[in-house]
Amino acid sequence: MAIIPRSQWGAPATSPAAYIGSTRGIKVHYLGTEYTSRPHAECAAYVRQIRASHLANKAENYVDIAYNFLVCEHGDAFEGRGAHHRTGANGNQALNLQDYAVCALLGSKGFTKPTDAMLNGIRDAIEFLREHGRAGSWIGGHRDGYATSCPGDALYDWVKRGAPRPGGAPKPPPTAGQKPVVDLSKLVAAAKADPPKRGTPVSYYGVKTVESALVAEGLLSRDVADGHFGTATIAAYAAWQRRCGYKGADADGIPGAESLKKLAAKRGFTITP
Repeated sequence: MAIIPRSQWGAPATSPAAYIGSTRGIKVHYLGTEYTSRPHAECAAYVRQIRASHLANKAENYVDIAYNFLVCEHGDAFEGRGAHHRTGANGNQALNLQDYAVCALLGSKGFTKPTDAMLNGIRDAIEFLREHGRAGSWIGGHRDGYATSCPGDALYDWVKRGAPRPGGAPKPPPTAGQKPVVDLSKLVAAAKADPPKRGTPVSYYGVKTVESALVAEGLLSRDVADGHFGTATIAAYAAWQRRCGYKGADADGIPGAESLKKLAAKRGFTITP
């Protein structure tokens, strides 16, 4: 399971939807049409199809895909409008300002019951929006406040129970002595995909771990270590690269394998390629 940034599934890196500072919470949605279970390799194409249909909907006048996140049956959470962008899916302007929207790729016919992986992915999206979008603690379904059957009875039953992770337990924390892991390839792809002035909220790839290491090295202020690979983190990482002896284009602030290995060895985390 993973959070899939917009640029990785085929949308522009940044949503044009209006900024929103915070929300009461999150509404869970489903597609409300017939949907067929499909191989994981086809899920990104389906999300692109949804975005295209929303942009073509002149009656609703969508500026982007309507949802903040969309979650497939395999558990991946595809970034739609993302954090700090007003949703277009909750029914009207007041509701769209009130809550974020997370949509399960789940149908009213065909594939109608969420998998455990999907429930975990929705939970990942909820926690991401809380951490990066100032979403409040409230969780509901689209039908809460709007006359609709969304998100379907099976998914809504889970929502009413507080949207617990399957098994009723949260993700287990790292065990004592277990080192944090940074996913190098995804970290680099996400850092390059977004304009440095904005940054990409990618703490799920290990940004917080890297930022903590840069803080410990005296290269980054703790006040700006917020889990975003933005301007401050790029500048701090460039300073680390220069400390490692890199110059010019090799000290551009985008993590490279060798410089990250040196930081990991010094600050006690591991990396995956």
